[in-house]
Amino acid sequence: MKFIDDLAGAIRDVARWILWVFSYFVAGILLVAVPLYVIVFLFEWFT
Repeated sequence: MKFIDDLAGAIRDVARWILWVFSYFVAGILLVAVPLYVIVFLFEWFT
C-alpha cells in the first residue's frame, strides 16, 4: 500500500508542477504578448 501512496504522491507532484508551469506561461502571455499585440495593432492603424 505504501508503494501506491508514493506513486500517487509522485503523480500529484508532477501534475501540480505542470499546472504551475502552465499558469505562469499563461500569465506571461497575458502580461506581455497581449499589450504588445495591442500596441502593434494601434501603430498599424495609425499608419
